[in-house]
Amino acid sequence: MTSVEPTTTGPDNDPRDAGPSGYAAARLRLLQEESRSGPSRRSALSGLTDEWLNALFATAARETGVRGASLVAVGGYGRGELSPRSDLDLLLLHDGKAPPRALAALADRLWYPVWDLGLALDHSVRTPGEARRTAAEDLKVHLGLLDARPVAGDAGLLAGLRTSVLADWRNQAAKRLPQLHALCRDRADRAGELRFLLEPDLKEARGGLRDATALRAVAASWLADAPREGLAEARRRLLDARDALHLVTGRATDRLALQEQEQVAARLGLMDSDALLREVYEAARVIAYAGDVTWREVGRVLRARAARPRLRGLLGTRGAPAVERAPLAEGVVESDGEAVLALAARPDRDPVLPLRFGAAAAQAGLPVSLHAVRRLAAQAKPLPVPWPAEAREQLVTLLGAGEPTVGVWEALEAEGLITRLLPDWERVRCRPQRNPVHTWTVDRHLIETAVRASALTRRVGRPDLLLMAALLHDIGKGWPGDHSVAGETIARDMAVRVGFDTEDAAVLAVLVRHHLLLIDTATRRDLDDPATVRSVAAALGSLGTLEILHALTEADALATGPAAWSTWRGSLVADLVERVAAVLRGAPPAVTEPEIPSTEQERLAVEALRTGEPVLALHAREEEDEAVGVELVLAVPDQPGVLPAAAGVLALHRLTVRAADLRSLELPDLPGEVLVLRWRVAAEYGALPQAARLRTDLIRALDGTLDVPAKLADREAAYPRRRGVVPPPPRVTVVPDVSSLATVLEVRAPDAVGLLHRIGRALETAGVRVRSAHVSTLGANAVDTVYVVDADGKPLTGADAAALAASAQAALT
Repeated sequence: MTSVEPTTTGPDNDPRDAGPSGYAAARLRLLQEESRSGPSRRSALSGLTDEWLNALFATAARETGVRGASLVAVGGYGRGELSPRSDLDLLLLHDGKAPPRALAALADRLWYPVWDLGLALDHSVRTPGEARRTAAEDLKVHLGLLDARPVAGDAGLLAGLRTSVLADWRNQAAKRLPQLHALCRDRADRAGELRFLLEPDLKEARGGLRDATALRAVAASWLADAPREGLAEARRRLLDARDALHLVTGRATDRLALQEQEQVAARLGLMDSDALLREVYEAARVIAYAGDVTWREVGRVLRARAARPRLRGLLGTRGAPAVERAPLAEGVVESDGEAVLALAARPDRDPVLPLRFGAAAAQAGLPVSLHAVRRLAAQAKPLPVPWPAEAREQLVTLLGAGEPTVGVWEALEAEGLITRLLPDWERVRCRPQRNPVHTWTVDRHLIETAVRASALTRRVGRPDLLLMAALLHDIGKGWPGDHSVAGETIARDMAVRVGFDTEDAAVLAVLVRHHLLLIDTATRRDLDDPATVRSVAAALGSLGTLEILHALTEADALATGPAAWSTWRGSLVADLVERVAAVLRGAPPAVTEPEIPSTEQERLAVEALRTGEPVLALHAREEEDEAVGVELVLAVPDQPGVLPAAAGVLALHRLTVRAADLRSLELPDLPGEVLVLRWRVAAEYGALPQAARLRTDLIRALDGTLDVPAKLADREAAYPRRRGVVPPPPRVTVVPDVSSLATVLEVRAPDAVGLLHRIGRALETAGVRVRSAHVSTLGANAVDTVYVVDADGKPLTGADAAALAASAQAALT
């Protein structure tokens, strides 16, 4: 019988001599060693744990008289990868000859000391035959046994089991690997994609540690193997991040929460939390890409195996037919469901081939061959600068292929071809975006914007400029300062590099500089103010640029996330574009003062003036893509305090304001003014309140019988916010030169209950009148713009405007 012998650690650190307390002290000293981290510490911790369990096992086996048993580490412990708070996966393997009572006593003497130290334990007791049968029934058990390693006792028991389990894994690969792939997909659906999450799960998310372990299992099947370049390093980075997370939190957690990221980054010696996320994202990208390639190869091999018997029956002894190769472009063919290089292709003599290859694959909706991409990366010569016309056209073709562009681009990027073609891409690659509105990292967002823009190319006269602007609009996010300003210079340089002429490069620079102009102006400015429309027209300069920017704005918003675009936002942008186009054609800005009300607004206004009280209407919206579901129109005779009262009542009824517009109307045949407020609201939960109840509470808020601030304070005290990352403080600024009729204030603040109510109160206290208000909520952030005038209806002086902004900011802080 072969037994596992413990190693010697020295008289001061020997866990065998001191029992559990000795192991705990030695473990603590190891984890506190600043000089030891990463693989070295994980290996040392596994070794230390081995010694302690070996000593426990030897004592327990002697006291219980059990022979023919072995203590086995499986899973991560079996791989020798113990993180500070990892659980211990242990299997007590026995030959079935020991009495059940003695075997139970042996297990108790092993498990209870582990529990006494507060360590998590996953344990089982089985014979080799039972373990093999359980593995056949349970995929996760089978995966764990692939990494089984002896810790103590009879090593021969495990040797036989490992041989059987590995043989079963290879023999059953055609059944087991599809099951494993389904398991990976289900896990990704639940946990998301690691490289796009602000609080990623380092283990469960797609591209995480479980996926890396799955790739090891595929390799063990001998059916396919993962691309090995960078895979071990990516796995090490994720393990290092998990180690640091365990040490920072003192908990067995795999979720990299926002509030821990700075401390984890510091422990890893990284500059900040952004550097941490970028490193983690890069590692996840490598693992996810390796998974894509590996699972595609598994599918190809399994399909070939399934087809082989049928072919032999049809062809007899003549053998299988040659694989067909259909031409896609010069030097590019389709073979076995992939885009590959033609036999006559010469990457060393054809510098455009990488782009032609990518464009052909994307246009055909095909994945690209890993071997072909690596050959291109190794042999293709650099393109001359500026690029030849064909290279530019192939890049535009690749960007315009729609959804298949994503997979092709990522394959080229994984082998370094994208950064070789476009060096500035390196600064945005895997760069995180802290705004929760964004679904993707910067680089993926740019590609997703190109995908969205490809569906809008029929709306513009220069689709090539639209697609290039989509690719470059956020390229400045890799640099300090305003990314639009930085991106303008980079976009101009990249456009020249790619081969656009000076005029087209200038247009691309303008598009990048002003890519947020339309959405920001439409949602935060008064479009009835002629200065607003003139400023947009002056910035863009031509109808062609306006046309492209309109499509780019929609593509950018759609690629950002569901909160960034809606039918309502689209209608505001379209209205602005129509007004700006008229100015660029030579017409003056349309002036709609006094505003011509809609039929419903006129009806509500008449009723409000007749009764002297608020009148409102609620309308459910049916657009499936609308971010908010209810429109509230409110008409109130002009009086102080309308905005804070209305906003406060909505907050009390748990209606989240997603957008708002306030205007003063004069009706031709009736004296007095009416304030008309249009709100886009959504219930936080439950059903919408009844319109009659909203009206009653609004009347009470206006006459002072309902103390809105006190009610909101009571609710805030009753439901305190959960601990999390502290957001930056609110900021109120004066926006100059956007209106000749009013002073414009912009409020940027965390979205919170009663925010608009507090803004309205601050403005009422200052004695100014709100001429119009425009609310925009993006994720957890609110950007509210208010147009205010003094008591005489005129814009404030510069000093008064600055003082108002300061007082409003103080009131919100």
